Amino acid sequence: MLQVKLIVTGDDFGYCPRRNQGIVDCFLAGAVSNVSLLVNGSAAADAAQLARRYNIPIGLHANLSEGSPVCEVLKTNSSLLNQDGFFHGKMGFRTALSKGLLNMSEVKQELRAQVELFRELTGHLPPHMDGHQHVHVLPEVRHIFAEVLEEYGIQYTRVPIEPGLHNCDWIPPSLMDFYLGVEEDSFNTVDVFTRHGIRWPDIYIGLSTMGKNMSVGNICSAIDAAIEECVSKAPQSRTVTVELMVHPGYPSVPPAGGCGEGPDDFSQSWERLHELQTLMKPELQSHYKTRNIQLCSFKDL
Repeated sequence: MLQVKLIVTGDDFGYCPRRNQGIVDCFLAGAVSNVSLLVNGSAAADAAQLARRYNIPIGLHANLSEGSPVCEVLKTNSSLLNQDGFFHGKMGFRTALSKGLLNMSEVKQELRAQVELFRELTGHLPPHMDGHQHVHVLPEVRHIFAEVLEEYGIQYTRVPIEPGLHNCDWIPPSLMDFYLGVEEDSFNTVDVFTRHGIRWPDIYIGLSTMGKNMSVGNICSAIDAAIEECVSKAPQSRTVTVELMVHPGYPSVPPAGGCGEGPDDFSQSWERLHELQTLMKPELQSHYKTRNIQLCSFKDL
């Protein structure tokens, strides 16, 4: 029988105390099996302590787009900062990159500083490292990101190419445009990561199931369809690996939270709680059991 290894990664660990608590509650309920830490998050040290206390597998959510850098020399007068002294933002980062305004040596400096801070907070290097708001698959950045992973011997990352994304008619056009851009960048990143010996799960899911779009039905059908497609391409496969990216938590209450600028709208919305409640539903757990899906972390691959 086909074995499916499912990594359910709770992103943005360290963003705020309420996010941390929500992710821990999900982990203890068996709904999340892995977390990704924002080391520049306002509650990063608390998150690292919680991961240690509850033995939660933890990796690095590298952040170049929200809040402040952790590298001291980049906190002033850096190409990574806007006029207010913060990172350029999700779309601002992409605009600055497309205009050739970002210094790639500063990108490398900041990524290294985040790996070092992760090690300082957790006592070990991250087994996996991905990019907040998918910045790690962007042109130019993907090369730097791959070099840093290879330098530190970090084996695993995330490549956000989601099977069936084009058929998700519930995603509004503006968001779909962004997702398709992420997908195109990811296709162009595969060769780069492969050359550097970096690995990632067979299947990625998470764009079509974010926030209000998450439901037990959506998760189950996305996983089932992706596995079917994967097996049809490689019928001899005995094991298929899947990463489900999730963002559970209790809504942030300002001013607590964020990465230096306070919490964003998504963090304060009911959608985080909706994800938490959906992931904890017993019918999702029973679906995993009937499909021989085993929850695990990157360390278990």
